[in-house]
Amino acid sequence: MKPLRIEKMSIRFGAVTILPEVSFEVAPGECFGLVGESGSGKSTVLRCASMLLGTWSGDAKVGDRSVREMDLMERCRTLQMVFQDPYGSLHPRHSVRTTLSEPLKIHRLGDTEERLAQAMRDVGLPVDFLDRYPHQLSGGQRQRVAIARALILEPEVLLLDEPTSALDVSVQAEILNLLVRLREEKGFTCVMVSHDLAVIDHMCERFAVMKAGDIVEVLPREAILDGSARHPYAQELIAASLAYEGAA
Repeated sequence: MKPLRIEKMSIRFGAVTILPEVSFEVAPGECFGLVGESGSGKSTVLRCASMLLGTWSGDAKVGDRSVREMDLMERCRTLQMVFQDPYGSLHPRHSVRTTLSEPLKIHRLGDTEERLAQAMRDVGLPVDFLDRYPHQLSGGQRQRVAIARALILEPEVLLLDEPTSALDVSVQAEILNLLVRLREEKGFTCVMVSHDLAVIDHMCERFAVMKAGDIVEVLPREAILDGSARHPYAQELIAASLAYEGAA
């Protein structure tokens, strides 16, 4: 297990500054949350850290190794990302077998059949689903495949960009419980973006509240219920979330 450090991460799109300067550290094996309103920069942090966006300044380090120093192969072995939309993140004409085999072939890893079977068992899918296509799977099953694809290379860090928000409520808890179990079993460090504080409470030991690209406060999960948040925006966000949960 290795820590993830985000150091003075900043990015501009034209004249608009999306992230003025973001820094935080995630302990080895910890799940750290990023919360805030839409447009606050949460997903942008993940896209910069994974180098899906390359025009940012600052640094992201896994252990002592900067993602900027890693070549593509090393970076893919070190960090993986699960996206919000399981419908869009899987190729519609690729079977589950093809989807999971591709990274193994690219990285020249052996024991392909056993690795594929184990990846399916890890995410709670039947091994014979390897020969199914995305349109033959439910949304929750697609997201399980996306998680299996991310973990098949055994990354040190897993980046989760609202991985349950596109799923039915009945399926969300299953995916969250799956992620909790996999982190306990495999020991990866995790950053989860979510707008839902109930998800953060379930998954994360600590979380950062973001507003307009800045982290205004870093809090333990207990702050969701114990009123210990000090920044006015963090207090407002938590209060609104609790009021919504109460109304629901």
